[in-house]
Amino acid sequence: MATDYDAPRKTEDDGLAEDSIEELKARRVDKAASTVDVDETELAENLELPGADLSDESLSVRVLPRQADEFTCGRCFLVHHRSQLAGEKDGLPICRECAA
Repeated sequence: MATDYDAPRKTEDDGLAEDSIEELKARRVDKAASTVDVDETELAENLELPGADLSDESLSVRVLPRQADEFTCGRCFLVHHRSQLAGEKDGLPICRECAA
């Protein structure tokens, strides 16, 4: 039989100091009361499945064109501020994250 050397060792005094059945039942009730009751239908309404038909949805995000002080990274294709420009590679601007 394997021995767990990290487990606390029990002595005979520990056997006498065990909690009563009433205390153990009270602890179980306290644990049950602390759990959060989650409505399953509410969770299912917010769940989006892959491949779901979203053709009737409209976006509420305003998209701005690239500003004069921004550039598009040639490696990650994200728009960054000029302060993030690390250099150019093959004639394309590269951001600091991609250059690292």
